[in-house]
Amino acid sequence: MKFFKDLPQFDIMGKRTLCYVLSAVFMLASIGLFFTKGINYGIDFKGGTLVQVRFLSPPELGLIRNLFSSATNKEVAITSFGDQINNEILITLPQDVFGQKANMSEEVTKVFGDSLKGHEIRRIETVGGKVGDELKEKAMYAGIFALIGILAYVGVRFKFQYGLAAVAALFHDVIITIGFFILADKEFSLTIVAAVLTIIGYSLNDTIVVFDRIRENVAKLPKTKLLTIINRSINESLSRTILTSLTTFLVVVALFIFGGEMIHDFCYTMMVGLIVGTYSSIFVASPIVWMMDSKRKD
Repeated sequence: MKFFKDLPQFDIMGKRTLCYVLSAVFMLASIGLFFTKGINYGIDFKGGTLVQVRFLSPPELGLIRNLFSSATNKEVAITSFGDQINNEILITLPQDVFGQKANMSEEVTKVFGDSLKGHEIRRIETVGGKVGDELKEKAMYAGIFALIGILAYVGVRFKFQYGLAAVAALFHDVIITIGFFILADKEFSLTIVAAVLTIIGYSLNDTIVVFDRIRENVAKLPKTKLLTIINRSINESLSRTILTSLTTFLVVVALFIFGGEMIHDFCYTMMVGLIVGTYSSIFVASPIVWMMDSKRKD
């Protein structure tokens, strides 16, 4: 199956300067959001207790928030969960808010008191602060080791500059994806770490397909300018890249709409990552290869 009837002749490398500027703007904006707004860590990383409660009638979030604020003298996050018809909420409590040995189910019921009868506590998850710090550290190491492994593999499989270009493109993907995640004010959890690592693998797959075509064309056209070869290679891979990304994106969109609240943030991260990753495979990774190849650079 082909997306284009004939081989496209887009001057993609001719737009490389515009792409550099566009990527730089989005990366700087994402970094700016990280230092100004910050990542909203979930209980996986900051510690605390998550309580999922279902009511017989639509709950008043303001009333529940006031009840917990009065009982704990601390800020408590109260949010709706799932479809409105389910009347479910999530209560995020700071760690040890009722004491280390407290029965969380009983304490929550006490806070509700007579004001909120007819409820069911469906889930309680507790993560200690020390565990949260360890998970945060391990998540960071997972990302770093993944990038180092990719640099080594692509460097051996192709050339070292190809490996650097691939890692630079992946770093670009992760930074911008996290920027959009911060902008949407979503909670960063272990599920999102899994989504980011999935994006790294998916984006790398697209990038290697383009790199492999560049290597083939360099061998077949030794006297042709590298800029021309890269442009031709991207165009030859474009149909495959668009079809693969589009079909995957449609599946993720379907999961985002119908998959439920539990995987909503995962799917959001994947949708952003798929768009950014496909863009970087075409407009970021290959131009960086051209920039770093001093021998054949035009």
